[in-house]
Amino acid sequence: MVRYLIYLSALVISLGGCASYPDVNRDRLESLPQHYIQFDMILSWQVRSAGAQTVVDGVLKNVRWTFMDDVEVWVAALDASGKPTARSVSFIIPNELRRDEVAPFTVKLPVGVVPGTRLRFTYKYTGSDGGNDGPSATSWMQSFEAEVPKR
Repeated sequence: MVRYLIYLSALVISLGGCASYPDVNRDRLESLPQHYIQFDMILSWQVRSAGAQTVVDGVLKNVRWTFMDDVEVWVAALDASGKPTARSVSFIIPNELRRDEVAPFTVKLPVGVVPGTRLRFTYKYTGSDGGNDGPSATSWMQSFEAEVPKR
């Protein structure tokens, strides 16, 4: 009986923690310093140094599709001529992102960047409106550039 109560308590605590997780991400969506808004997605992020690496921490929100699957966020550091010097990816978990859901991402670049460096963001996903009358999934990829702000 005691073992049953312990398992039940652990389940309630873990489910309660999951329920509050998206709210933290929604707050971060508004509070992070850099933003990108498009018809399908909103991204917010910050750039920080971590030794010889650069870390891009952020959140994204699905604002278009009933479901987004297999979401990826790629970030590339660009040199003065616009060529990538480093590139890395974050695979978004959960794998399926419903409309108006917010999820975190972290991309670690193996190079340091300075304020003024251009970063190229590319996000990819498969979007679906959930219909049953024929193929309703669309593969999509979008890119944009943003400058690393002064600290």
